[in-house]
Amino acid sequence: MEMMRNYEAIFMFYPDADEEKKVKHFDRLKAIIEDNGKISNIDEWGMRKLAYEIEYYKEASYVLVEFEVETESIKEIDRVSKILDTVMRHMIIAVED
Repeated sequence: MEMMRNYEAIFMFYPDADEEKKVKHFDRLKAIIEDNGKISNIDEWGMRKLAYEIEYYKEASYVLVEFEVETESIKEIDRVSKILDTVMRHMIIAVED
């Protein structure tokens, strides 16, 4: 069995993304996590101003997710985040115990 580790991920969604599509894409990311681990906390920050413009956008919708998952699943979360057209940026970090 693969080792489980704690992670935090921040997902930045485009501000003009369709809300229904954004929810559908976030549910897809949650499903990947829950298939191989468990989510301990989801914190929706809402719209926040960006430190610098990204593709002419000055703000994004942020969601922070704290979870425990097998290390192999991180590659899949990263891969899917890159192809979803509602996700502007994402970052996943391992949390030390």
